[in-house]
Amino acid sequence: MLILGLTKTTLLDYPGHVAAALFTGGCNFCCPYCHNRDIVLKNESLVPLAEEEVLAFLNKRRNVLTGVCITGGEPTLHADLPELITRIRELSYLVKLDTNGTNPQMLHDLIDAGLIDHCAMDIKNAPDRYRITTGMQTGNFESCLDAVQDSVRILMCQKRISYEFRTTVVKELHDEAGLLAISQWIAGAEAYFLQSYTDSDGVLCRGFHAHSSETLQAYAALCRQYVPNTAVRGV
Repeated sequence: MLILGLTKTTLLDYPGHVAAALFTGGCNFCCPYCHNRDIVLKNESLVPLAEEEVLAFLNKRRNVLTGVCITGGEPTLHADLPELITRIRELSYLVKLDTNGTNPQMLHDLIDAGLIDHCAMDIKNAPDRYRITTGMQTGNFESCLDAVQDSVRILMCQKRISYEFRTTVVKELHDEAGLLAISQWIAGAEAYFLQSYTDSDGVLCRGFHAHSSETLQAYAALCRQYVPNTAVRGV
């Protein structure tokens, strides 16, 4: 497993738990507003963490931490993800997975095997805006979008774990029509969060901006027509 980052203690990445966050390297999307540029691009300046080192740390922190968030990058790109999660669960941790939904088979298998307790899936934009939002101008874009739609169905049809959908809302990429389309797409979902874009030095491409808090709240109210449990994060 290519682990390129470790947040030793976080109250944000796994809501309701004192957790650690593991960042896996690489992603099959290239969202221009992504704030994990070095991890997505597997920057050579980042020194990979040995799996045994990470597990040893988690073992020592068992009396402090209750959960582990596995994020990225895109964790489901790694075929050995189930093995890593199995070893983490052997330490009695709850596991949250962050994913872009492009590997529905992996998502299904993790849920079916009881390896994850919560899943946060990114919905990048309305389906007709996915190409520009994810930076995928060529290649297997249509199959990726089909995979995302399959993952949405998997999460909404299963009853084993809690889940949430979330969209990082960027002024240049998201508007009322797009967010309404997303909420219609995931109508009846367990939870949907609109996350305010935050500029940083780690952004893949600079020049993006956040909507105002008032605009985000108005978008959330609109989405509640279809997903009653819609809320705003990051403002």
